[in-house]
Amino acid sequence: MAPDEENQEMTQEAPAENSPSAEASSAAAPVSEEITHSLGSLEEYFKNGRKLLTLPGGSLSINDDTRRLLALFSDGSFLVSETHKFDGRVLSFEVLARKKKLMISKPVYVSQNELNAIYNYGERNSVDIEADEDLASLQMQKDFISVIVRAAEKKVSDIHVVVADSTQIMFRINGMMSIEMEYNKDWGESFVRAAFASADISDSNYAQNEFQAAQKLGSTPLRGSKGKLMLPHNVLAIRLQFNPIAFGSQYLVMRLLYADENPNGTGDLSSLGLTEYEENLFFRLRSVPTGVSIVSGPTGSGKSTTLQRNMIKLLQEKNYEINLITVEDPPEYPIPGARQMPVTNANTEEEKDEQFTKALSAALRSDPDVMMVGEVRSLSAAQLTFKGALSGHGMWTTLHANSAPAIIPRLRDMGVETFKLGDPELVKGLIGQRLFRKLCPHCRVSVKDQLNLPSVQRLRTALGDFGVENTYIRGPGCKFCDGSGIKGRMSIQEIILPDATFLELIIKGETRKAIDYWTSDLGGRTMKDAAIERMVKGYIDLDEVERWCGLMDQRPVY
Repeated sequence: MAPDEENQEMTQEAPAENSPSAEASSAAAPVSEEITHSLGSLEEYFKNGRKLLTLPGGSLSINDDTRRLLALFSDGSFLVSETHKFDGRVLSFEVLARKKKLMISKPVYVSQNELNAIYNYGERNSVDIEADEDLASLQMQKDFISVIVRAAEKKVSDIHVVVADSTQIMFRINGMMSIEMEYNKDWGESFVRAAFASADISDSNYAQNEFQAAQKLGSTPLRGSKGKLMLPHNVLAIRLQFNPIAFGSQYLVMRLLYADENPNGTGDLSSLGLTEYEENLFFRLRSVPTGVSIVSGPTGSGKSTTLQRNMIKLLQEKNYEINLITVEDPPEYPIPGARQMPVTNANTEEEKDEQFTKALSAALRSDPDVMMVGEVRSLSAAQLTFKGALSGHGMWTTLHANSAPAIIPRLRDMGVETFKLGDPELVKGLIGQRLFRKLCPHCRVSVKDQLNLPSVQRLRTALGDFGVENTYIRGPGCKFCDGSGIKGRMSIQEIILPDATFLELIIKGETRKAIDYWTSDLGGRTMKDAAIERMVKGYIDLDEVERWCGLMDQRPVY
């Protein structure tokens, strides 16, 4: 019986559910001549490239109990066991298929024997039919892993794949982009599809003209790979973002999340570049039992790593006698001793916001002492974060804001009430941070040899001869830095422990007065001052300070 034909009454009745004969008929036994004859021709179901989506190992993952009741083909043909017309599992499957935007027609009711025959035929022939496709897919999975391995060896933070007339693969190393490989267009299109198919968490189907997100975990083999292809041991996970761009091109960005290199998973902040001054401020924030502490910065500024290290340190300082719950989308780094709750079952941004809010509400009802919210990106998440602080919990989170003082206006713009933002019992810590490239100590060049550079003249105006004597710029490169002149990156923060006066000035829009009050009366230090300290110690160069903090002879602008 072809999928588009009207349902016909089968000559062989389906055995009763749960009976011995039913179990026997559902087993993977050869198809009998009688059943084959009653079906007409099984090939009809699979003609014109039509595929059985619900086959074991197919593109639509369902459990065996549900599979025994139904079959869905790629053209939308939907067969259901006639004895299970109103089974809840069938109805749930229809809802799931439509949610995943799969084509699904009105059910055609068939006997259990017919379903068994279709699956037996599909399993026997799928290997031969798709052998060439499997071989090509496996090769592309190997290419995918090869690119990841090459990037991991260089500690690349992001891989950019642009598919247009040709394919360009670019690596972001220490914050800077460079073209690493070039291929033809067909290879790039296959690579993007292989990357999507490899994901452990993704939307249901790859759609070239839609924005889609996915994640590949380092501890699991690639989907469908018979060779169990794995990511490099130092890559914890990969976040994938698929974007359509103009004129039919494709754009894939992969963020590599590396395993924590800290020995024994310690909360070591100094290895990130923090000085004793910043470490003491973070210690004070970890000692506060209630209130909100927020780490801000752009994408790729190290917010998640800073937060993870602080949470590990917090648990260690409290002898693991507190309940720390995290809500993350997705969890990026393990925090030993914490209960890390992932946000799942969400495909669109609206669904992600909804699921994130649900997870955050559930966490607040799970008896936490301290909570870490991966990122506040909606008003509902912000409100629940402050609700946690109001109910006596310590709350830590991240936010996209330009600086530490800009966190308050950013939250106000999201819709958080002013009375909450102006309460120093709720707002405990405001942290802004960036990642600065570190100079190679073996080939760096003193600015004393570059006095004619405009930036060096600005340095002399700002710091006088002291600045010139102790400042370096990027060198030509050597064997110790692979010819780049750069040796990794370091985190530099500005940390505010606000009081009522500071918050009142910020809320009134008197930002300059608030900054002056913070740096004088509260003993604060701007990011520019913190960067200059590292610069005169030889860790970072003059250009890097001006890149992130403005010209040397100007005051910080917020």
